[in-house]
Amino acid sequence: MTEASREPRKVHDTLAALEGAARVLIAVWRRAQDATEHIPPSQLRAMEAVERRAELNLRDLAGELGVIPSSASRLCDRLEAAGLLARRGSDADRRQITLRLTLLGERSLHELSARRRRDLHEVLARMTPDGRERLLHGLLEFARAAESRLE
Repeated sequence: MTEASREPRKVHDTLAALEGAARVLIAVWRRAQDATEHIPPSQLRAMEAVERRAELNLRDLAGELGVIPSSASRLCDRLEAAGLLARRGSDADRRQITLRLTLLGERSLHELSARRRRDLHEVLARMTPDGRERLLHGLLEFARAAESRLE
């Protein structure tokens, strides 16, 4: 078998391994979410978007989530009713509404992140040091390649 004929097989094997690893990672990720007070995935994505950006309005949130503004508004209504999100008017423009997490929202995301990290730490602890090192290098290279594709 020539090197050229082995290459498609390597790509196939890599894709299969990546899909399998992604399924397991998502399962670990969801397990942490299930262990916390249940926040639906769409609401969690919205909270994480608000946390990432200091000043986020409803239109920006809709864009980040890939939904129409009315859907983002209803999502914010539910988060606000649960005490996880607050809306406030902008000092510069009263028509502009800024979204921010409440203390409860911040605490919920912090607890979720801590659970995820604990679960991932347990998995990493089962790996050899060499395996962790190779994983780190592979993930960094994968992230760089994916970022250039997503830009």
